[in-house]
Amino acid sequence: MTTFGRFSIAVAIGILATVSAAFAKPIRIVAVGASNTQGWYVGKQSAYPAKLEALLREKGVNANVVNAGIPFDTTAGMLKRIDSDVPKGTDIVILQPGGNDRRFLVTKEQRAANIAAMERRLRDRAIKSVVYDDEIPPQYYAFDFIHLTADGHAFIASQLLPRVLAMIDRRAGVASPRSRD
Repeated sequence: MTTFGRFSIAVAIGILATVSAAFAKPIRIVAVGASNTQGWYVGKQSAYPAKLEALLREKGVNANVVNAGIPFDTTAGMLKRIDSDVPKGTDIVILQPGGNDRRFLVTKEQRAANIAAMERRLRDRAIKSVVYDDEIPPQYYAFDFIHLTADGHAFIASQLLPRVLAMIDRRAGVASPRSRD
């Protein structure tokens, strides 16, 4: 075998080892939000962060999703705690700002500024973020029309799954077999 051939094989092995390590190391995800992130009525084990972690594992992704939901929090409170709740080594943050700003009379402009500031802080730390501020169909709300049912949490997890998978694939820099499912 030529020197060039040995070099090519060594490079290929190095690339494969790097890609394998990227997928073997757990993906660290933190979900930041208020009571719906925390799992009000359903508990943390049935909240969307836990359901998302289960969905990711079903897809073969070694992921840990940390639930950093605090009941009654607003985007201003989330902004204050974003650095302490998102430890070094976090790969992705899910920001679920919820509706407390409206209930506590925070303006739309201030809410948007708080969300933008959180995204900026995360970007400055090279952490990807997903803002989940989508309209949730009414059938997924509990009797108080504020908090989600278990089905509502499953709905959010299913909506977040493709977004998070796309970020994981971009992070690894390769198309994984999982992305073709």
